[in-house]
Formats: sequence, C-alpha cells, structure tokens
Amino acid sequence: MARSGDILGYARVSTSDQDLSGQIERLTKEGAVRVFEDVISGKTFERPGLTALIDYARSGDTLAVIRLDRLGRSLKELLETVDALKAQNIGLISLEERIDTTSAAGELVFHVFGAIAHFERRLISERTKDGLAAAKKHGRNPGRPSLRPETISALQKLVAAGTSVSQAAKHLGIGRSTAYKAVSEIKQT
Repeated sequence: MARSGDILGYARVSTSDQDLSGQIERLTKEGAVRVFEDVISGKTFERPGLTALIDYARSGDTLAVIRLDRLGRSLKELLETVDALKAQNIGLISLEERIDTTSAAGELVFHVFGAIAHFERRLISERTKDGLAAAKKHGRNPGRPSLRPETISALQKLVAAGTSVSQAAKHLGIGRSTAYKAVSEIKQT
C-alpha cells in the first residue's frame, strides 16, 4: 500500500527512568500516524528507532520531533540527518522550535538556528579557555584537587585487604570513578 505525505514521529529519552509518553502523545496530537521510539543517550549515534523510521519513511513523508535535541546532539549530526532526509525527500518538523523544513523558509530557519547554536558553543568554549588561562595566570589550578597521598594509601590498603573498589571509595568519601582511576594508576607503577 503506497503512503504519501505521512507524519512520522520520533521520540527519544536518554534513560529508562524517563518517560516517552508525553512526547508520543504530543506527536500523535500533531498528526503522527506512527511514532518510533528510542531509549538511548543522544551521544550514541546508533539509534535503532530512528533507523527504523528512516527505513519506513517514503518520499513526501515528514519526520516530526518535539525538539531538535531529540534528533541529535551536535549541529554536525543534525545537519547530516536533515541532509539525509532531504535526499530522500523527507521533511522535518520540530514542534518546540517551530521549524518545518518542507518549506524553503523553514529550511533557512533550521540552518540559521544551527549556525547560531554552533556560534554559541564556540563562544562558550573560548570563554572557558580564557577563564582557565586567567586562573592559571593567577596561580590557581582549576578542576578537582588531586587525591591526597594518605587517601591513596588508605584506598590501596582497603583494596589489598579484599574490599571492593566501590566499597573503599564509599568508605573514604571519594567518587567511584576517582577510586578506580587511582587503583589503575597504582597498578601501572
């Protein structure tokens, strides 16, 4: 059966603790005939629900999302996705940003928003680098302080006595990842 001009929804949450129902309800209310779902971090480029939507979509269909961040984390990723959709004659609608790439004006707005977002990220990065340089110039070393030698020694003794790294970290009041990193560095020396 040929489909033409369907709206296909895409809903994504990062963890299983989060709920997709609000996104699904809103996309359905906006006319989505089917909603594809992913419960996966936006940092992961492999998204089976999005892949299934793109495989299912036909020329003239439109992919709908609540917000652009549901579709991709970076400007590059968003632009690549929109270009891939455009090559298959599939439009994009983002409800929050009120973007509709099925029109020339909507496509322009998408690219302008993307450029502004990219510009903003560059500014933040430059400000962060400037702030770090200024702090170092004034003798401050930003970031978390290193573990004190006595904490490392206590961690080493606890782990050697058979305590798990997680339990030792909890006992010493340090982060688990910090403890694992310290144990790893101890083993390398």
